[in-house]
Amino acid sequence: MKKIILALLLMSSTMLYAQNKEEQSLTAAVEKLKNAMISGERKALEEVAADDLSYGHSGGKVEDKATFVETIASGKSDFVTIELKNQTVKVTGKTGVVRHELHATTNDGGKPGEVHIGIMLVWQKQGKDWKLLARQAYKLPH
Repeated sequence: MKKIILALLLMSSTMLYAQNKEEQSLTAAVEKLKNAMISGERKALEEVAADDLSYGHSGGKVEDKATFVETIASGKSDFVTIELKNQTVKVTGKTGVVRHELHATTNDGGKPGEVHIGIMLVWQKQGKDWKLLARQAYKLPH
């Protein structure tokens, strides 16, 4: 009997951490955003961003969709690698909130650098696709 109870507890705890279909879909959209930011491909950036995008940087600067796309597509902001850590995904209706740490190597204007920031992304389900509606970066505590 103890083995059955233990097995049921282990199975239920695994289920609690499994993502549902919408969370999996949103996680895929985050990966699409990450890949678009690394490639700098204008079309990919435009496809993942909502028309009303509000893209906030850790220094306080806020960009709209056109500025976000242009900054990355032009290479002004050039992500060489991006690693996302400690990601959480929550979907409520047609809204998704993703939080993670972003660790990246950059080559902005030909100058190599590193970025280590916290990110909160707000996504909106538009039709069958998730679109990035808002992003806010913040400095991580040391």
